[in-house]
Amino acid sequence: MIEEYERYVGRGTLEELKALARQLKGVKVLHVNSTKKGGGVAEILYRLVPLMNDLGIDTSWEIIKGDQEFFSVTKKIHNLLHLPSGDGISQKELLTYMKHTYENVSYIDTDPYDVVFIHDPQPLGLIIKKKNGQRWIWRCHIDVSTPEEETWKFLEMFVNGYDAGIFHIPEFVREGVKIPSFIIPPSIDPLHDKNRELEDHFIFGVLEKFGIDPYRPIILQVARFDRLKDPFGVISAYRIVKRRLDCQLVLAGSYASDDPEGEEVYREVVETAGDDDDIHILNLPPDSHLEINALQRSATVVLQKSIREGFGLVVSEAMWKGKPVIGGNIGGIRRQIINGVTGYLVNSVEGTAFRIKQLLSGEKERSRMGRNARERVRQSFLITRHVKDYLMVIYSLLKS
Repeated sequence: MIEEYERYVGRGTLEELKALARQLKGVKVLHVNSTKKGGGVAEILYRLVPLMNDLGIDTSWEIIKGDQEFFSVTKKIHNLLHLPSGDGISQKELLTYMKHTYENVSYIDTDPYDVVFIHDPQPLGLIIKKKNGQRWIWRCHIDVSTPEEETWKFLEMFVNGYDAGIFHIPEFVREGVKIPSFIIPPSIDPLHDKNRELEDHFIFGVLEKFGIDPYRPIILQVARFDRLKDPFGVISAYRIVKRRLDCQLVLAGSYASDDPEGEEVYREVVETAGDDDDIHILNLPPDSHLEINALQRSATVVLQKSIREGFGLVVSEAMWKGKPVIGGNIGGIRRQIINGVTGYLVNSVEGTAFRIKQLLSGEKERSRMGRNARERVRQSFLITRHVKDYLMVIYSLLKS
């Protein structure tokens, strides 16, 4: 499997990975998160875990259990870490979190592992299972730099029990975090169905399936139905553009099993779109990888107009396909898009509409930015770099 990446990253990169993996022979690694399907964390682990095993690192993946009440609480925690509000976490909600944490302590066996990666706040409390000699790493995929204070104080009790934290970008690290912090951006897999090359007849078939005209400009945003992805702002920007230029808007997404708000947001988006036949709202199954791939390849302009964003894998996915991306000037999106070179960073609905019109009207500019975008991803955001970074963290913690 690892050999298949040589055509993208070169022989030297693969030899470095193999040499590093040999230094970790016999090490057992566990990843724990909250869902097997839906969302960027699951997508990354789906490809990263087999690749680590292929390199000889004995790696497993477990999913915590929880009911709707638990995931409603963890969604609120997620939102409070991103966007603090006056309505903090309640005592009842904290008790719900702790109740399910203790249930998962009994359910998930972490004992056989030398290194345990805990992804995001949902399974954070499992640290109480840590044994002497183990190394536990909190892999935080969200921005915790300005959280709601009481919520952070609760989580901090667990965070400071870890041996290290991994964050997407330096700005995401909470000031005063007491554990060592590593900066590792996420990645995409060029061999995944969502990113591999597709034949034209398949792409046209997907467009026909969803009633999208392949011969008219397509504006696309791929994102789960979440207020932080600002689908309502996307619709507003599209309507501004539509006054001057013929175009279609595609909002493609789904809702993850650990996000109870998704269905509600989806219904609101449908209502906002109204009876505009050129707005296509696609609620897709989480495994619609080939369909998403086809939509990204057929898009004229790709958006990721998030209000807050940990990283935004779909930005790198679209860039890998040679598409300039217009993204919210926040979080990890700023580390992917080089403004004016691989796409544009925007701060408002009006700014988004302006950049859409600019790209729709300039084929040469789209092509130039698209070439730059693909090379940017090849250099910095492919899974081989991600695996190497993880192995380096494991090595440094075990050898310290």
